[in-house]
Amino acid sequence: MTQSLQIGHLLRASTTGFVAGCSVSQLKAPSFGALVRAPLDDDYQIYGLIYDIHITDDGLVRQLVTAEQVDAATVADSRVNRIVPVEMAVLAVGYEQGGRVSHLLPPRPPLSLDVIYLCSDVELARFTGAGRFGYFRHILRATDVAIGEVLAAHVQQATAAHRDQAWAEKATRELITLLRDDYPTLMSVLGALGEVV
Repeated sequence: MTQSLQIGHLLRASTTGFVAGCSVSQLKAPSFGALVRAPLDDDYQIYGLIYDIHITDDGLVRQLVTAEQVDAATVADSRVNRIVPVEMAVLAVGYEQGGRVSHLLPPRPPLSLDVIYLCSDVELARFTGAGRFGYFRHILRATDVAIGEVLAAHVQQATAAHRDQAWAEKATRELITLLRDDYPTLMSVLGALGEVV
């Protein structure tokens, strides 16, 4: 397995998705639309796409935002020394078991405090190259998700990982086929994809 970057720990989960937490200092790595994985044991891991990054506040931050001026040292202290929680909402899009990638929902969710890793380009290309874009259906049926924006960010990252524009063209054709009966969503998705493809 390619060395991946640890980006946080699991807070809560279900079979359709999970929420991971990290500190602000770890926020440089994960990004909107990124593919992450949660290994549960040696031959089973769950894949998901980050669809929301939420930075929560605390009592001190609430007080500081009302101050006339906040000096750089106070901001740095709040971000580095204090524990400012960052939550990443992840949509489950598949799993790997026994070396085989599947674009179905995982049989069981990860557990609290499991480590979450950002997938490398090799892992991203491997996951997105398996099957026939079956994981798109999980994204398209998600509620409270900016579907077009998530797909655009994901397609941009996956195309870079594949190093092949043909992958983006195949992905776009598949999305057009899947959304042929949902014109408003199709236009939203194509509008977002037009920004990155």
